[in-house]
Amino acid sequence: MKKTSGILLVLCLYTFYYVSLVCAGAYDIKELTPVVKEALDGRKARNDQMQSLKDKGIVGENNKGYVQLLVEGQGGKGLVNAENHDRKVIYEAIVEQNNLDAEAIKAVEKVFAQERRDRAKPGEKIQEEAGNWITK
Repeated sequence: MKKTSGILLVLCLYTFYYVSLVCAGAYDIKELTPVVKEALDGRKARNDQMQSLKDKGIVGENNKGYVQLLVEGQGGKGLVNAENHDRKVIYEAIVEQNNLDAEAIKAVEKVFAQERRDRAKPGEKIQEEAGNWITK
């Protein structure tokens, strides 16, 4: 439970692009490496475009902590790929910098997926943990 709470804390901070908070016992990004900074900057730079795709129902938050293209042929594939790449970089940094085993990535992804479902705006598409897509 303590590990899950720590990961959730870091992911919430990450969502607001702040990764410098250090809490005793919490998992965090201990070093803002150039690769992690680039991933955070990329997410921030594409935020408005990503939100527009979500508002239109073209993209949704899946149950694995990533965005998913829901409507083909509407553009957005490159944006989705870039977003998911940056999320993966950040998730891997959390696992690596907190000396977690490789399997912990699944837990980080799952916690982030729940956090994104909780923070989704009304009208956005989200995938429930069980796999069903709904409109929040």
